[in-house]
Amino acid sequence: MWIYEKKLQYPVRVSKCDPRMAKLLIEQYGGADGELAAALRYLNQRYTIPDKVIGLLTDIGTEEFAHLEMIATMVYKLTKDATIEQLEEAGLSPHYVNHDRALFYNNAAGVPWTAAYIQAKGDPIADLYEDIAAEEKARATYQWLIDMTDDPDLKDGLKFLREREIVHSLRFREAVELLKEEQGRKKFF
Repeated sequence: MWIYEKKLQYPVRVSKCDPRMAKLLIEQYGGADGELAAALRYLNQRYTIPDKVIGLLTDIGTEEFAHLEMIATMVYKLTKDATIEQLEEAGLSPHYVNHDRALFYNNAAGVPWTAAYIQAKGDPIADLYEDIAAEEKARATYQWLIDMTDDPDLKDGLKFLREREIVHSLRFREAVELLKEEQGRKKFF
């Protein structure tokens, strides 16, 4: 079903060790609006969506896993050379005590990921609006992360991810219009 190229979707570079930024980035790894929640949401919703939209949810859902891989790489690169003191200064002591430098699905505040983050209503229009909102929340979070770093290399990767969220939102909007036309519903946009 998939062909996996053993490379990142977009190159991930960081200019310096920055555990504080890694702590913030983990929001997109295991947070409510992060990449794991998005991937699982879309790949789950595809089972109750009309055939015309299944491919879209599959494509975007699998791309979200590629984004998850990029975030994991960013976090790893930002922390791999950090001292215990730097991790502590960044507020990562509890994480270090529980996981060392391993990634763990939690948000920036340290709250573990939960399936309660994802939604599947079973109504295609409702689910697609949920998906549009999820993409827009992720876009906003990426912008705020861009604003929080002075690392031009990291900003480059984050800008790529932000732009992909915009594209996904647009594709979901097109799917809503397609389904509304099919159902003869009044347009809401």
